Parts: sequence; structure tokens; C-alpha cells
Amino acid sequence: MTHGEPPRPDATCDGGDLDCGSGLLLIIRSAMEPLAGGGVLLVKSREGSVREDLPAWCRLVGHGLLDARAADGGYWHFSIRKKGEDAALAADLEQARDHVWQTRVRWRGGMQSQATSRNHAQAIGQPQSFDTADAAPAAVEVLLAAIGGALSNGFAFRLSQQGIAVQQLEVVVRGRLRDPLVFLGLADGEPGLRRLELVVYVAADADEPQLQALLDQTVQRCPVLGSLRADLERTIRLQVV
Repeated sequence: MTHGEPPRPDATCDGGDLDCGSGLLLIIRSAMEPLAGGGVLLVKSREGSVREDLPAWCRLVGHGLLDARAADGGYWHFSIRKKGEDAALAADLEQARDHVWQTRVRWRGGMQSQATSRNHAQAIGQPQSFDTADAAPAAVEVLLAAIGGALSNGFAFRLSQQGIAVQQLEVVVRGRLRDPLVFLGLADGEPGLRRLELVVYVAADADEPQLQALLDQTVQRCPVLGSLRADLERTIRLQVV
């Protein structure tokens, strides 16, 4: 921990609970872009790994870490002095825009497959199932899990950016297919989701209008929800607990 008064920042960015490998560095570099060389950026973070990774990144790229100290709400504050013009920023942002996520799915026999993404593997059962005791979640359930996970983690990130402490956060996702019989070959028509219902249960140190506004931002910027059909009927409801 650094003692004395921290340097006065020229700009501030809040990374919330993001770590350096999950987009925090892009946020930092975007916040630094308008600053002249020698300008000071205050970076706020609640992610513990940043205390080790950010100084290493500063040394690597040539920025100066002037100050690091604990702050209120579980935050750490880092004061970074920008080096000369960072010509690589535009290239890094363009690389992020062009990034391709990849998952490899291998059939394991019967109605079982295994999906591998980076160093993560998960079993996937049949595309849709009505059984209560399957060996693996149906592919539709994996899709609902991706929707709920993206919304839950995205909401938590936006809350952390505002310094809002969260005691509880849970998302319940329910989906209805247009016609489950289409997959089975017993009917013709559209097989995909026709209705999506989400209830977001949250207990946090903020009032309901503020929570609703942050949830709306999360929905608007969610890459998973944004990938679904535009005509999908959906309801997303906030429930403060």
C-alpha cells in the first residue's frame, strides 16, 4: 500500500470485477486514448488478481504505476502515468472486434456429445428432452444457461462499476419452443425458441430504479441476447429481494 496523497487523475475508469484477461486492459487503454503522454489515469478494481497483473502489464508496455492503494467497497485504486502515444491501441481494439470464439463438439455415442471451449469441457445431451433424469443437460438448456450466465455476470459487472455491493444475484430463465415436435420429425414449422422469460432476483445496496436502469443497460449490451432472433418474444423482470 502506498502512503501519502495519490496523484490527481486526468481521467478515471472503473473495471469492477473484471480481471486483466477479461477486458479490463481494453477498458484501460480506451480510457487512456484521449490522454496526452504523461497524463494520469485512475483505475478502480475489485478483482484481486489485478494487484499483480496490472503492475506487470505497466512494466511490459512502458506505463508508470504511480500509486496503488486499498479503497472503500473492496476496491483498489491504481494511478497510472501514460507513456508516449500508444499507436498499438487501434490495432488491439480492432483485433478484439474481429475475435472469433470457437467450441469443438465431439459426439460420444448415443445422444451424448462433449463440447470443449479453450480449457473447459461440458457434456451436452440431446437437443431437447422431456426426461427429468438425463445424464447431461439438453442443448436447449445449455442455451438457456448461456443466456442466464451472460445476463448474471454482465449485471454483476455493471453493478460493480457503480460500486454497488451485491448480496445476492440469481437469474431464472424459462424458454418455450415454437414447436418441439419439429425436431422429432412429427411436425413441420419453426423449431426454435418462441418465448423467453427471465426473472432477475437481486439484493444489492441500490434502489430499484437504479437497479432497473443498470439491468436495462446489461440487456442492451448482452452479446448472447443480441444473437437471438429479433422476433423472439421475451420478458425480463427485475425482482428486488
